[in-house]
Amino acid sequence: MFEIKGLSVNYGGIEAVRDISLSVPAGSIVTLIGANGAGKSTTLRTIAGLVKPKAGKIEFEGEDITGKDPAYIVGKGITLVPEGRRIFPNLTVLENLKIGAYLRNDSIEEDLERVYRLFPRLRERSWQYGGTLSGGEQQMLAVGRALMSKPKLMMMDEPSLGLAPLVVKDIFSIIERVNADGVTILLIEQNANMALKVADIGYVMETGQIMLSGKGSDLINDEGVRKAYLGG
Repeated sequence: MFEIKGLSVNYGGIEAVRDISLSVPAGSIVTLIGANGAGKSTTLRTIAGLVKPKAGKIEFEGEDITGKDPAYIVGKGITLVPEGRRIFPNLTVLENLKIGAYLRNDSIEEDLERVYRLFPRLRERSWQYGGTLSGGEQQMLAVGRALMSKPKLMMMDEPSLGLAPLVVKDIFSIIERVNADGVTILLIEQNANMALKVADIGYVMETGQIMLSGKGSDLINDEGVRKAYLGG
């Protein structure tokens, strides 16, 4: 469904991503783990069209989308749930959700109902300002907003960041439910243990390079991965 081939990205004089390749099969959850500064977020931002690569190719459903405009990327069915949620605090929950459908010309009612079924709390708070929601509710809103674009591939950048442990469990449950609903997921997550538990495939990234890859279940039991990322 989705493939990166030999991707390199520079920030100024710094090579943030160095010749990485990865594949995301349709219907899967794929996670990219690694320390801060490893190049994970840069990779997602480049896929989303927010950063232009120095070299390499990004293919989605057989089409080369390298360096395309962000609106074009969203229109093809790829959406990003950004780190820090980035909801609009002075807009209502409903207004935030409608912004997720800004490229669509068809009716959004069915998808709005789908989001409300996934996140009943968003229905209850539909007229509440986004900035008044709890951190977990704001993350639900960020995911719901992304779903309103009818994505085939959803990229999620640190969805559990800054959330209480009980809320983190809810967020990962939501990730699995969204995936079960037919959305392929590319997940960046510092909670490597939780990420590898839900992932079909995992990639380990260090200093801009992919150092290791495999099934999530294999990586979670890999001694090197456990020592570096799982505290074991």
